[in-house]
Amino acid sequence: MDIKTASALRRLRLVSAPEAVSFLLLLVCSILKRTTDFNAVPAMGMIHGVLFLLYVVLWALAWYRAKWTIGRAALYAVLSVLPTGGFFAERMLRREAESEIIAARARQEGVVA
Repeated sequence: MDIKTASALRRLRLVSAPEAVSFLLLLVCSILKRTTDFNAVPAMGMIHGVLFLLYVVLWALAWYRAKWTIGRAALYAVLSVLPTGGFFAERMLRREAESEIIAARARQEGVVA
């Protein structure tokens, strides 16, 4: 994996968890809006919208750089619209990066896997 691909995956991983948190907070704000006089939906909606758009842009960049299959790219796209999907995406991206680091070190040391 080259440095640009690793960077694209890292950026997507770093935005996945905050996007998931903002989605959950937006859901809580929506419930509070309907049950109390508290209305933070416009502010939280804007924050979540920006994070979601950032996720989509970084997802497309990661798809291009990592040359994912359609199925893998679709998986990360679906995870972006599930309330806790960003947490799963972050975990999967971290595992992928860790396995790439292990493979790169093995290649560097001449170990055949």
